[in-house]
Order: sequence, then structure tokens, then C-alpha cells
Amino acid sequence: MAQLLNDDELIRLISKKDKNALYGIYDKYSGALYGVILRMCRNEATAQDLLQETFIKIWQKIDSYDATKGKFYTWAYRIAKNTTLNALRKQELLIQSEDLSVYNNKTQDETALDYIGLNGAIKKLEPHHQEAISLVYFRGYTHREAYLEMGVPLGTFKSYVRQALNLLRENYNKELVIFWLCIEILI
Repeated sequence: MAQLLNDDELIRLISKKDKNALYGIYDKYSGALYGVILRMCRNEATAQDLLQETFIKIWQKIDSYDATKGKFYTWAYRIAKNTTLNALRKQELLIQSEDLSVYNNKTQDETALDYIGLNGAIKKLEPHHQEAISLVYFRGYTHREAYLEMGVPLGTFKSYVRQALNLLRENYNKELVIFWLCIEILI
């Protein structure tokens, strides 16, 4: 039954806590959302857990969806993306707390100086370079999403990222820039 209803009707039923309506929305959107999550976290088991967490949040926050502000998929996409980014940040904090980072042979003071140095090096970049780095590395955008956000052609955006990485390479500890280059290769 839920699969035959349109999104507006399914959303109305979910807000009344109709589980069958949630199943209908899940059937319709889980594949696309799973693809987004998997692309970000690159781990199937984690992606499956995050997909489930995403739909729990959709269930809990359905009343905050406003059809006048955008399509349901866009709203659900942002929930999936933010849920994934938060999980990745938590995972990074766990890794750092277990001292498995590239800094495991440094004292805490040296590590803090490296992070401060990186932040300082990024702030020395031109604003468009800072924005490109921020969108891709700190906010989780793909290159295709980020160039649209900046309103520049894709090739221009990619050159901003390359230029920023080159400037960081010139102005910052090469050991840490290797980390950035590895991330660029993954994306």
C-alpha cells in the first residue's frame, strides 16, 4: 500500500507514526541514500549502520520537513550526509585518542603545534582556495557538489584545489601535506 502513495501522502502518514509509510519511503530512497553514505565512508558495514541511523532520524524529525523549502529527497540527503560526517568525525576523534595518527611519535605539544600550523597555513591561502579546501575536506562535498556551491566551472574548481594543495606543500610541513594528497586521491 505505502509504495502506491506519493511522497506527500507518505510524509503525512509518517508524521502520524505509520510504519508502513516509513517502509514506503525507505523502499523509494534507501538505494540513493546508501550510495551517498557509502561514497563518503567507503565501508559497507558502516554505510548500512548509517543508513539505518538516517532513517531513524527521518522518522524522528519528519515534522521538521517543509515541502515549501525543497524536495523530500534533498532533505533526506542532508540528513544522511550530516549523519555520515558526524560519524566520520567521531571515528577520527577515536583514532586520535588511541594515538594511531601520523603523530604517534610526537608529544602532545608538537601535535597541537602541527594542527595550529596547518590552520595558519590554510588561512594564508586566497579566499577561493580556502573555500575550495573547506568544501571538499572539511564539509564533505564531492568536487561536483563543491564547484556548484562555488558557482565556478568544474575545471576551475579542480585547479583551485590543486593550487591550494601546492601552496600548502610549499608553505607547510611536507609530512602533513602527504596526508592531504592521500585524501585528494581518495576523492
